[in-house]
Amino acid sequence: MRMDEHTVLVIGGTHGLGRDLARHYAETGRRVVVTGRDTERAALAAKELGSSVDGLAFDLSQPATIAPALADLGSIDRLALAALDRDLNTVKDYDIEAAIRLVTLKLVGYTEVVHALFPRLTPDASILLFGGLAKLRPYPGSTTITTINHGVDGLVRTMAAELAPIRVNALHPGIVADSPFWAPKTEALEATKAKTPTGRLVLMRDVTDAAVFLLENPSMHGTELRIDGGWSLT
Repeated sequence: MRMDEHTVLVIGGTHGLGRDLARHYAETGRRVVVTGRDTERAALAAKELGSSVDGLAFDLSQPATIAPALADLGSIDRLALAALDRDLNTVKDYDIEAAIRLVTLKLVGYTEVVHALFPRLTPDASILLFGGLAKLRPYPGSTTITTINHGVDGLVRTMAAELAPIRVNALHPGIVADSPFWAPKTEALEATKAKTPTGRLVLMRDVTDAAVFLLENPSMHGTELRIDGGWSLT
């Protein structure tokens, strides 16, 4: 890996919203590192994104593996924590192991990434945590996800206080029509569009634009931004 230049690191950058954000920075000529759980998938994503991109593999739900996996990285000036996972976990039929894994991945794993990289974050670095709008629109089975996405806001507040002048923000996307998860669900997308005040669904490019704004604008700090076309207000 190249050690002589500042890096954009996208945790969860091998697919979906994280990959689209990595694509944006790679197209601007930045050095980018994308991570995922699978070594081959990380390497393939990096190859497809371009020669300025490298891939790393580790599992956020196993926090003790994070620091060793990131040990060879140099200076980081943009860090996006975009990794996510989904479960369907109700209080009535509670899966403890699934809940612990998801909480560990998103809250402990996110925090350990920042902890491991802190000595290498540049003074003008910025950090972006991805949450989601299940925090405002819970549904049957979102017990863990709704709770975690509120926890993301808690992480932003404590990191903003502890890490300043490094900036920390959160982005909470709603349903993203052309994401790999939602694109096949045409019936659900049409129902969401009908309830969205803007009359259009959120696209991945919209989320990337918002993410870049939060990462690059020097006055954005300690913010939790929704991007959903007003859907969460209906």
